[in-house]
Amino acid sequence: MRFTGRAEGDLRPGPFTASTDAELTERRAAVTALPWTWLTQVHGTGVVIVRAPGGSSGEEADAAVTTVRAAALSVATADCAPVVLANRTGDALGVVHAGWRGLVDGVVAAAVAALRAGGADEPIAALGPCIHPACYEFGEADLAMVVDRLGDSARGVTAQGGPALDLPGAVRAVLSSVGVELAVDVGVCTACNDDYYSHRARGDLERQATVAWLP
Repeated sequence: MRFTGRAEGDLRPGPFTASTDAELTERRAAVTALPWTWLTQVHGTGVVIVRAPGGSSGEEADAAVTTVRAAALSVATADCAPVVLANRTGDALGVVHAGWRGLVDGVVAAAVAALRAGGADEPIAALGPCIHPACYEFGEADLAMVVDRLGDSARGVTAQGGPALDLPGAVRAVLSSVGVELAVDVGVCTACNDDYYSHRARGDLERQATVAWLP
């Protein structure tokens, strides 16, 4: 499992990247030389089942799961929450791109369900770098809707004292609701840490990647 940052360069997938194919391939290989599965992310709830290394690349989805060894699953983010799911027994894996819309609509729950359908009975989760509430001012109406759906853990306060979405808190709440332990939280805010891309704080178009694979 790897959470990349600015040092690893722009890892926007497929047709969205400003890099040449060769540059992108080189950057990916520096993270892991295994075949990558990348997704056309749409802030939805779609989950792809990856049946071979590199399989399902480019499909429109916001999560991928696999039981295949040496298949590198990836999602790209610049403030949204990257979530890695794994069975404790080491035989199943998933990655999720979770923005607030996807969380509300159920993308994490959908990925957990797909993992369990593939035989994973002890899933745990890891949360990578994402925007934190101190930097994530949120409109009152939208925040009320998110809190209504996900609970008070999604409510936060900005550094200036305004209403904020607590994205890590929302992820924890969703995982708890489907019986999954958040075993790892790197605790990094993309907006206030210059080592990471942030669209909200700095207008970055580049993306870091979360990549995970079964050895």
